[in-house]
Amino acid sequence: MTGDHYFTAEPSAPAHPREVEFHVAGRDYTLGSASGVFSATRLDPGTAVLLRKADLPTAATGGHLLDIGSGFGPISCVLADLAPTATVWAVDVNERARALTAANAARIDAADRVHAVAPDEVPADVTFTQIWSNPPIHIGKPELHVLLRRWLPRLTPDGVGWLVVARHLGGDSLHRWLIDEGFAVTRHASQKGYRVLRVTR
Repeated sequence: MTGDHYFTAEPSAPAHPREVEFHVAGRDYTLGSASGVFSATRLDPGTAVLLRKADLPTAATGGHLLDIGSGFGPISCVLADLAPTATVWAVDVNERARALTAANAARIDAADRVHAVAPDEVPADVTFTQIWSNPPIHIGKPELHVLLRRWLPRLTPDGVGWLVVARHLGGDSLHRWLIDEGFAVTRHASQKGYRVLRVTR
């Protein structure tokens, strides 16, 4: 056992590379993963619900898109694949996750449009037409609130955020908190115990 978590900056556990296969919007994906990152062995069930139920970008979607807590990059790669003129910022504190996301972006020929970076490496003047996240609930509520306060205000005026949170992990209380923070929030979908929240300014 180690003290690593998926939000550890520099995982010390052996990587044990593997591949994860999944299907989104009629397309098949095979991405590289490794130990020490979020949901290393499969597409996380919450992420699967998010990608199934939220309104995915299209070829007409442009601007900057943000994936908060990218893990090995499934959301980032789907966004980049479906929106070939958009720039995707894949943010994660875990350096192994960032490396995997960058490698996976290259797998889908999007290495030049997916920036796998640490949070502080996103330029301060970049705003986002879309923000996507299966947020890291297990960092604790105070840190989660800090995280969301950092990124959600950077939505463009007509931008939209998509979040997925398990109901038993506080999906409904997060919904209320976001409204208290001044965002317009709707429960876009519910499936398999998960809430998909649509967030606008």
